[in-house]
Order: sequence, then structure tokens, then C-alpha cells
Amino acid sequence: MLALGVIGATASAVALLGPAESPKGVRLIAFGRESCAQCGMTISDPRFAAQLQTTAGDIYDFDDPGCLLTFMQQHHPEVRAIYFHAFDADTWLNAEKVALVGGKQSPMGYGLGAVSEGTAGAMSLAEAQRYLQARRRKLHSAAPWAEHAEH
Repeated sequence: MLALGVIGATASAVALLGPAESPKGVRLIAFGRESCAQCGMTISDPRFAAQLQTTAGDIYDFDDPGCLLTFMQQHHPEVRAIYFHAFDADTWLNAEKVALVGGKQSPMGYGLGAVSEGTAGAMSLAEAQRYLQARRRKLHSAAPWAEHAEH
């Protein structure tokens, strides 16, 4: 249905209904037993969990909002729904109602936590995507091999 390479398009696309066998809402994550689809680490801290559901019925769970955003950039899945566990409450937020705040100690160090849209100082998904892209460029340019790559 939708191949999303840019997270900014996600907010309007996640409301689309997928196949009948797709879950309605979040499929529960077995914290402490399931692994992140991006980094492979065990998903243990619910405050940073996220879930991507595709139009094909695949469900990917993540231990960090940054892992989900990175997965989206690398794989361009056809999105049916995206959910983020709220950092500050015991609830799930769909991509249409989420914003991300920086400065958190997230499991993989992306530093993002999900909050309700409208939270002061929070970034939209599109802003968070740009934040991660800039962060990756900065890390790559500071890497020891980057200096020699241009020679």
C-alpha cells in the first residue's frame, strides 16, 4: 500500500487498515523475552518500546524509538500502524498522537522517549527523523575511518 521512506508521511498513513488478520491495536510484547527487530537486544524497558505493523501482517517490536526510526529508514516497510509506549505513562500511543522528547537514557542510546503530541519541547516524528539523520552524520564524520575515506 504505502512504501514509507520518510517518517513525515507516516502520521497520515498509519490510520490505513491492513489485512483482516492484523491485530487491532498493539500486539503485546513479552518484555524480557523478545528481541528488538533492529538491534537484536532484549526488549526489557517498556518505557522505550515501539511496534511497527505492516500491511502484509508482519509485526516488528523495538527496544528503542530510535531503533524503529532507523529500521524505517533502512527497510522502507509498507506501514499499517506504528505504536510507541509512552515514556511517562503506562500506555501506548499511535503515531498520529505521538511526539518524542530528547535527553532520555534510552536502551540503545538514541536518547528519545515517546510522549503525547502537544507536550512542551517535544519533536514530531519528522523532526525526530531529521534529528537521527543529523546525529548519524555527525557520528560518522567523527569516526576514525572517516578522515581517510576521502583520500
